[in-house]
This record gives sequence, C-alpha cells and structure tokens, in this order.
Amino acid sequence: MKFLKKYIEKYWKPFCLAVACLTVEAACDLLQPTIMSKIVDIGVKNKDLDFVLKMSMVMLGVTAIGALGAVSRNILASIVSQRFGTELRSDLFSKVQSLSFENIDKYDGASLVTRLTNDITLVQNFVNGLMRIFVKAPLLCIGSLIMAVRLNAYMSIIFIIVIPIIVLLISMNMKIGYPFFRKIQKALDNVNSVMREYLSGVRVVKAFNRFSYETQRFRKTNEELSDISTKGMRVMAAFSPGITLTVNLGIVATLWIGGIRVDRGGMQVGEIIAFTNYMTQILFSLMMISHVFNMFVRAKASAERIDEVFSEESSLMLNEAVVSKSFQNKVLRESPLFSKEQVNIKEDMKEVSQAVGRIDFQNVSFSYAGTSGEPVLKNISFSCLPGETLGIIGSTGSGKTTLINLINGFYNISSGTIKVNNMDIKTMDIKTLREKIALVPQKIILFSGTILDNIRWGKEKATFEEVVEAAQVAQAHEFISIQPKEYNTVLGQGGVNLSGGQKQRVSIARALIKKPEILILDDCTSAVDVTTEEKIREALKEYSSNLTTIIIAQRITSVMSADRILVLENGEVAGLGKHEELMKTSEVYKDIFRSQIGKEAINNGKEK
Repeated sequence: MKFLKKYIEKYWKPFCLAVACLTVEAACDLLQPTIMSKIVDIGVKNKDLDFVLKMSMVMLGVTAIGALGAVSRNILASIVSQRFGTELRSDLFSKVQSLSFENIDKYDGASLVTRLTNDITLVQNFVNGLMRIFVKAPLLCIGSLIMAVRLNAYMSIIFIIVIPIIVLLISMNMKIGYPFFRKIQKALDNVNSVMREYLSGVRVVKAFNRFSYETQRFRKTNEELSDISTKGMRVMAAFSPGITLTVNLGIVATLWIGGIRVDRGGMQVGEIIAFTNYMTQILFSLMMISHVFNMFVRAKASAERIDEVFSEESSLMLNEAVVSKSFQNKVLRESPLFSKEQVNIKEDMKEVSQAVGRIDFQNVSFSYAGTSGEPVLKNISFSCLPGETLGIIGSTGSGKTTLINLINGFYNISSGTIKVNNMDIKTMDIKTLREKIALVPQKIILFSGTILDNIRWGKEKATFEEVVEAAQVAQAHEFISIQPKEYNTVLGQGGVNLSGGQKQRVSIARALIKKPEILILDDCTSAVDVTTEEKIREALKEYSSNLTTIIIAQRITSVMSADRILVLENGEVAGLGKHEELMKTSEVYKDIFRSQIGKEAINNGKEK
C-alpha cells in the first residue's frame, strides 16, 4: 500500500498525540479496579471511612483525567480521519483524471465511484477507529493482564488457557472473513453499475416499458449483494459469541477458584472483585480486537482496491513537461556570442509558427488494448494544412472517432507518427497539446449549471460578449434568448431540459469560445436540421477562417464543401481529395454519395 506513505508522513504527529491521549485514558481505566480492591480490602474491611473517602477522591481524579484524555483523542481522531479521507478522495479523483482512456477502460464507471466513496469511507473509518478504540483495546488487554498478574499470579494461570483459544478464534476470523469482504465490494460495484445504467437510460426504459426487466435485474444484483453479505456475516458471527463464551468461562473459573481461595484465606474479596473487573476488561478489549480485525479485513480489501487505481500507470507516452524541448535546450546552452545559433533558433521558431494548426499522420496504426485481430486503423497517412477544412467520412465502425481521439492523445498509437505543428505529439506536454485543440464529441455532454457556465467551460474567463458571439456562430443564441432566464437558464443533469439539437449547438459554442488552433467536430450536427446545419457551416467559415477544422460526419452534404475529404473504410484510407476528385477516383465515396443523394444526381452531374 505505497499510496498510504504520503498520509503517514503527513499525519503521524497528530496520530501519535491521539494515541498518547488514548494511552492516558486506558491507564486510568486500568487503575480503577486496583483502587477499588484497596477500598474494599482496606477501607471497608477495617471500617476506615477516611481511607474510603480518600481513595474515592483519587478514583474520581483518575476518572476525570481519563475523561479528559478521551475527549482529546476524540477531537484529534475526528480531525485527522476527516482530513485524511478528504485528501485521499481528492488524490484518487486526481489520479483518475490523469489516466488515459486506455487505463480507465479497465474499470467500470460504477467501480470507480464505489472506490471513491464506499472504499475510502471504510479506510477512513478504520483510521478513525485506530485513534479511538482499536489501539485502546490491545492496551487494555495487555494492561489488564499485567495488573492481574501483579494482583495475584496464581489466578493468572486462567489466562494461559483462555488467551490462546481467543487468539486462535481471531486468526480464523481474519483468514475466513477477508475473501468475503472482497466479494462484498465487487457485489456493491454491480449494484451501483445497474443503478447507474438505469438512471442514465431511464427514458429508454420508459419508452420500451421495461420497468419489470430493470426491476428484476436490480433485484438480482441486490440479492447477490445480500447473499454474499449474509454469508460473510454468518461466518463472522460465529466468532464473536465464541470469544464471549471463552472469556465468560474464564470469569466463572475466576469466581469459582477465587471463592475457594478466599474460603481458605489465600485471597481477599477485593482481589476477586479487581480480578473479575480485569477479566471483564479483557473480555471488552478482546471483543473490540475481534471487531478491529473485522474492520481491518474490510479496510484491507478496500485499500487494495484503492491501491489498484493509484498503482495504475498512465499508458500515454506523452511527456508532462517537454514543451518545445529542443528549443529550450538550445536557448539554455547557447550564449549571446553565438549569433549563428540564435538565428537557427529564430528560424526554428518561425517554422513552428508557420505550421500552427498543421496535422500530419505518418503510417499510423492503432489497436485497442486487449483486443485481437485486425487493427482499428491501418497505415493511415495524410496531412491537414493550417487553416484547412478536412472532412472525414466513412461507414459506421470505419475508425473516424478513433482517429480524432489519437490527435488529442487519448490513446497511444501502435506504430507510426502523429505530428501537430510539425512536432511529434509524444514529445509534447499533454496539457499544451490539448490547449491547441477544441473538440465537440459525438456524444454530447453538458454539465449541471447554467447555459453560460457550460459555454464558459471552453474559456473560463470569457466575457459575456464572447459567449454571445460563440453562441451566435453555433446558431444557439436564438433559442437561448427565448429561455426565461436566457443564458442564466439552469440545466438539469446532462442538459435534460434541452433537445438533442440544442445540446449540440451549446457544445459547439463551448468549443468555439476556446478559439483553438485546431477545431474538431465529431458528427456534432446529427440532431440539427439541414437548414440550421447550413447556417452553422456558413458562420464557421468566417469565424474559423484561420483555424484548422476537421469535420466528421455521416451526412455527405456536411463535408462536400470541405477543402479536402478523407474517406475511411475498415480502418484504411479509401480516398483523399476534393469532392469532385473523389467522385472520379473513390468507389467508396461514390457509394456513400449514391446511397444518400441518389443515382439521379450522379447521372445529372455526368450530363453536365
């Protein structure tokens, strides 16, 4: 569990202080039976009221000190555990954000939610318990044993029989219980997954009237969680009564043997009372130790699941701080005396500035991790020049979305080279790369908040005038203006109170306001009518005249006016050129055109 090292180094001081307060509390608890035995054996036996009052005041003082220690460790335990849990949750969330799509694809979304919530809560509760009772239990157990032996060594023989039996029960408890708790967490993942799928697709469920199916599916996973939890609890439940029975038998033996020794004059009544109290404290502490191990096996299972995410190394080979590394090295190693090198640096920088927005694919192939068979993309080569509009079209599954995911550095390519601004993206800072690109994804995602907030996602400090300008280009301003609160209209989760086309237009505005070097539109006007789509294209020509634009579309009319069109078929380039060129050279493109526009249009074009 390497991820815990950071928190141990940060919180060990307040943790130790809480344990010190807990130790004071435990010491006070241990002193009380001995003081009680003195009151009985000396004060009560000799009818010495002054001694009784004196020792009673001592006991009261010891109790007060113990209470002060308990309050202090409760406060410290709450502060440390809450801060630890908050920081751990934030760090895990940041780790998830840093992972590539390839890494995240290994985990179900519901599983990550469970790890961020339930698993961290279990670990946090265990840390809290360590400072409240889990450390106190062994202290009380060991302390009671020592005090009991000092009080009467002969009676301590009972412990030689009782303790090994209890240790055996606890070890069996831990060994048998741990596998169950890992299964419980996985079953909880399944429940969360089913619930998440239902909530995200509730409209489809209602549309197809599949309530009974979803109810049955949820009941099945819920019963699986219940069954595995019941089995785990049933197994664990057998140990606590066993420990209680063992200790109570020890108490009975203490009273029986103690009564015989008192009758023979070898032991005093106060010693039996004290010894019984210590035995009771041992019972309490051992019961708590058993509870500790139950919590430990749960926390251990959760900590391992958390550690799996922290141990995940991002598969992206993009560097984190290598922005124009070759230029930085030149500047660092050259002094003003070397004017020739200075000229070279300026020329290099000029070369990059002239290539702003350029994209090059050189023999790029790609396969998703864990898949077999043919690669998704095979030997893709093309260039998109600065300020150019490139249309990408192809049948479903041809690799269009995968291709633009590679430009953003979401996945590592299997072979070949991708360059942005004449620089291999593997040598670029991933943040710098993505700052140059604005993406409107195929699956539109809007966030809870106002329309204004969602558009400003592209540029956090954008002025209201910039927001309106981007919305106008995206043809969103008109429908936003008729909303009751216009741009301050609050959206539900995922933008549920907007239509599909409205969500797409807000998403386009969010990308445009970023004013990137490269704009990627991934089939983002599929829910927009043809007239509105034409208006968006016309407005984009003026707004993005200096931008490199990539348009992915299913409708051939969306890309016909592009400077060049890339045709994909089964992950390979099936054509590249203008519309007129492709109509002569690409059978795949002609088939798409024929299926969408018709043979008549082709024949009319030939006649003309």
